[in-house]
Amino acid sequence: MRIIGGNLKGKKILLPADKNTRPLRDLVKESIFNIIDHNYQDNLIIKGSNVLDLFSGSGSFGLECFSRGSENITFIENYKKATEILKKNILKSKAEKNCKIIEHDCFDFLNSKMKISFKYDLIFIDPPYREKKINIIIDKILKNKLLKKNGLIIIHRHKNDDVIINEKLNILDKRLYGVSKIIFGN
Repeated sequence: MRIIGGNLKGKKILLPADKNTRPLRDLVKESIFNIIDHNYQDNLIIKGSNVLDLFSGSGSFGLECFSRGSENITFIENYKKATEILKKNILKSKAEKNCKIIEHDCFDFLNSKMKISFKYDLIFIDPPYREKKINIIIDKILKNKLLKKNGLIIIHRHKNDDVIINEKLNILDKRLYGVSKIIFGN
């Protein structure tokens, strides 16, 4: 696993040794950023953006954003082994000033009254494939107004996932890459 673009292009990302996290494959990550660059560049500029990486694991998505110029990245992860690796990846990338890790369950975080410093330009949702409460996450993001007006939500699911995304999210695009389904919305 590596950073595929930006200032840190080629830098390796550490992964937890166990199989309790599922890393975002480089091909899928590269495709996501190509789509952002070619389809949403007028509305979403990565440089200077605020990014929320939910179920962040090793942090590959958020660190990819940092490499491409994102200003603030908030990582939400509650699996201790993943947060240990995430901290190492942030230090290795010299991104400590731009990154905040919240070691909390995503649902608890979205339900809490935690102070959120800003709205996000980009929100990446990458829960375990077995997680079926995607619409609850979307509802909380929209209710708490975490997404900027021209922001983008990206959801990573298994291609056979049968959860129907509710109509509150305006789906802009869906793509399949191997076993991954990527949904873009706002």
